[in-house]
Amino acid sequence: MVVGFIGLGNVGQKLANTLVRNKIKCYVHDLHYKNASDLIERGAIWAKTPVALTKKCDVIITCLPSPKISAEVVEGENGILSGICSGKTWIEMSTSEASEVKRLGETLQKYGVHSADCPVSGGCHKAETGNISIFAGCDRPVFDKIKPLLFLLGHKVIHTGPLGSASILKVATNYLATTHLLACCEALTTLKAAEIDLGTAYEAIRISSGNSFVHETESQVILNGSRDINFTLDLVLKDICLFQKIASDNKVPLEISPLLIKIVQDGIRKLGDRANSPSIIRRLEILTGLNILSPGFPEAIWDNEEEKPGIEVSRPKNL
Repeated sequence: MVVGFIGLGNVGQKLANTLVRNKIKCYVHDLHYKNASDLIERGAIWAKTPVALTKKCDVIITCLPSPKISAEVVEGENGILSGICSGKTWIEMSTSEASEVKRLGETLQKYGVHSADCPVSGGCHKAETGNISIFAGCDRPVFDKIKPLLFLLGHKVIHTGPLGSASILKVATNYLATTHLLACCEALTTLKAAEIDLGTAYEAIRISSGNSFVHETESQVILNGSRDINFTLDLVLKDICLFQKIASDNKVPLEISPLLIKIVQDGIRKLGDRANSPSIIRRLEILTGLNILSPGFPEAIWDNEEEKPGIEVSRPKNL
């Protein structure tokens, strides 16, 4: 199997490196050649355009910042469609809009191409070690075909249903992550104002019912001061707006979601759209004059677990 990987940002570069590390013949493409240079040194092959990559590969993976950019890479000049043929498979690993994934999938189906939306979740540190979780939306025969590849890229893999279902679930989980992040910011700031030691506060929350994945990761880089989590506020806003659109399209009257969007928009105005997501704590630091810092926390999050083989996760049989 020859795999092509398009989109070498914070997550894409690490996923592509997992393929290279596992000796998969891999062509790579990005808007910026420098994003591919390390991968090429490790054995990846550069493709000048998406069409050139597509002609060489059995499976084409895209991992891009927005649905619009994915559409341009698939349908645009020198795009995937220009080099596609029957029997190939397209895997969309971007956090995207379900309707757009399905539209592109239907277009590719006319050429005899299978499609799957397979967004990842768990953070860049898990993507780097091949231990990230993967949602897979596609027909079951397509899932069975691509499962060996997904088991290389991640550890816990779940078949979510038809094409587009994984994108909906991924947007929902990112909405929850943003909710947890903003709640952690408010909790830590309030505890600092109440003169609670923030190192103690972190540990108390971690062992309590208030714990979350976000607290165990992003709270650490908040308290360190680096606020570096390899995920930026513009991407946060994109994801929570996609979630709000799903709710609006299905006539669900949300109350928390619009408030999250308002807070993140304010954070972008004050901090810039490329600020790391945990830096949104600065809004409260500025308002209160407090520094939400504590010694002993890492400046970045690393996955210390060994790379694990992939496993399929399914709904518990007793539910």
